[in-house]
Amino acid sequence: MVRWRSGTVEAVGREWHGAIELAVRTDDGVLRALAYPGLVGSPKIEDRVLLNVGALVMGLGTGGYALVVAIPDRLPEDPPQDGTNRDRGHLVKARYTPLQAIRLGVDEEASPHRAIMAAAESLDGMPVVTADLHSALPAIVAGIKADKPQTIIAYVMTDGGALPAWFSRTLDGLRDHLAGTITTGQAFGGDLEASTVHTGLLAARHVLGADVAVVAQGPGNLGTGTPWGFSGVALGEAVNAIATLGGRPVGSLRVSDGDGRPRHRGVSHHSLTAYGKVALLPADLPVPDGLEPRLAAEIDAALAPLAARHRLVRVETDGLDAALRASPVPLSTMGRGLDQDHAYFLTAAAAGRHAASLI
Repeated sequence: MVRWRSGTVEAVGREWHGAIELAVRTDDGVLRALAYPGLVGSPKIEDRVLLNVGALVMGLGTGGYALVVAIPDRLPEDPPQDGTNRDRGHLVKARYTPLQAIRLGVDEEASPHRAIMAAAESLDGMPVVTADLHSALPAIVAGIKADKPQTIIAYVMTDGGALPAWFSRTLDGLRDHLAGTITTGQAFGGDLEASTVHTGLLAARHVLGADVAVVAQGPGNLGTGTPWGFSGVALGEAVNAIATLGGRPVGSLRVSDGDGRPRHRGVSHHSLTAYGKVALLPADLPVPDGLEPRLAAEIDAALAPLAARHRLVRVETDGLDAALRASPVPLSTMGRGLDQDHAYFLTAAAAGRHAASLI
């Protein structure tokens, strides 16, 4: 279940919003570790730390850190008390785990946004882009900004991947390009906290004043290689939520010409499951023009059955490559950069461009 280690901090490395990299000396040698100061405090050199090393030992990709569970000899102080405990919020995330985090929900009684959220019923036609991987986010943002650089964009992060928003260096690099991040479900650490995707979407529109929102899971994902065994298929449920709330769903298709796995080449089977079987309400599915003819033919054939429910939209790509190359954060998906999987990022940018056209 949990593989425990105890060690001593040898070095403090990179820091970004909400996270600190460490080198920790253990009986297994020096391990690369990550601490979230908001949960455990800020480690210092010579601090003894307790680690969960399961993902690192198993060689899992995105989660390949030893994670600091506690600094037992120097515990952080309790948050200051100003009123009752509930005045600081009582939304519990990562519930009933040893590191459950108690946060102030955007719509609970103590929130300064309570009145706005209590009255919010509709997204007022706001376009919302859905994607099954966190790596699509900066490409979608690039596509939105390519034509309308002043667009106000909010990110609604679901809990299919990383739970702490602090894990994402992409979000740290996009802080000046987003109105804010709203963490939903069991995810936490955003600028605003919401209990559901529905309240997260309403907060994006009515609290952050977004023109466009992007819904995607945090970094990483859970997948078994089967059609239904992937956390990203929940984007189909997000499509239902967006349409139910009076928004305009725009699906960022997972397209690849660089993935070595046949099930992900052309249109990934995960996109076909999410939009073809989980999403019960119609969405716009943008397809970029100018793809290599063989790839374009594969995509058209795969998407043909979805046309009965969804709107397939062709999107011009002039200027999108330049926008992607100007991204303020590196573009990478499953270890592949822009030139190794150009179609993936171009399709995400096309979804962003189409969403911007709907404002």
